Amino acid sequence: MENLISVKGLHKHFGSLVAVDGIDLEVLRGEVLGFLGPNGAGKSTTMKMITGYLAPTSGSISVCGHDVASHPIAAKTCLGYLPEGAPAYGEMTPASFLNFVADIRGLTGRTKTDAIGKAVEQINLEGVMRQPIETLSKGFKRRVGLAQAILHDPEVLILDEPTDGLDPNQKHEVRSLITEMAAQKAIVISTHILEEVDAVCSRAVVIAKGRLLFSGTPGEFAGHSRYHNAVTLSVASDIGASVERTLDALSDVSSIESAALDGDVTRVTAIPKDNQSIVGAIHNCIRQHEWKVDELFVEPGRLDEVFRTLTTTAENTGEETRS
Repeated sequence: MENLISVKGLHKHFGSLVAVDGIDLEVLRGEVLGFLGPNGAGKSTTMKMITGYLAPTSGSISVCGHDVASHPIAAKTCLGYLPEGAPAYGEMTPASFLNFVADIRGLTGRTKTDAIGKAVEQINLEGVMRQPIETLSKGFKRRVGLAQAILHDPEVLILDEPTDGLDPNQKHEVRSLITEMAAQKAIVISTHILEEVDAVCSRAVVIAKGRLLFSGTPGEFAGHSRYHNAVTLSVASDIGASVERTLDALSDVSSIESAALDGDVTRVTAIPKDNQSIVGAIHNCIRQHEWKVDELFVEPGRLDEVFRTLTTTAENTGEETRS
């Protein structure tokens, strides 16, 4: 697939502060890249450099084959950007603001009218188009910002926290829109919401202290969890202790965790050694001991645990742990 974003050796220093420390990154057409990291990791700074809003201290960036430093207008023509906080002119209405952005983008006549109408429909802004932006809720302000980013149908979208402030229904709508647009674009999403990695992303990267810690698919990300291939089952509490002892004795089980759901049910989780599959061995135990199991599932892995492990290790050691 075509490479639409290329970042090589990217550094950004603010005096003695190293905000971005040697990031290499490529995003292909058809990819939705989840850009993850704790606060202060360098996510927004990196996105601002990709869009040309900030100049890097060193390194190179190209968007759709255009070098952002030497051909900034050509690069910016190809991308849409939703910055953190989605700043807009509060006294404008969404209608006047999108009209203003369309003029800046060089849209005219029927093309301009159609582009605004399509963006408004996609983001569901019809009900607030004549209302001053400063009077809108945080969620609607965010949606206005997203509408201006997609207005000119760019090949590259850089979205900093696109679902921030949205209610669950609005989040679903935005995620569906991103999925719908993904095939023809390269999309980068900065998010603190790990469920969005599974919901819309084809690849994820994690950074901390301005360094790349991980790059891979959501499945590969989950595979780094100690809970990858863990098996959880719910049984009656009166046999819970026996189930724990039996599963803990299996050769491929590293440890057992349990929790009482209520007075009558215990949930037991068997964690495998080296992430190997243990569900077959546990099924054999269930049949052999004739346990009555109310619930059984195999965990893909816990993204929050992987995120914490990667980022806290980097924070504590200052070392890069690429994967």
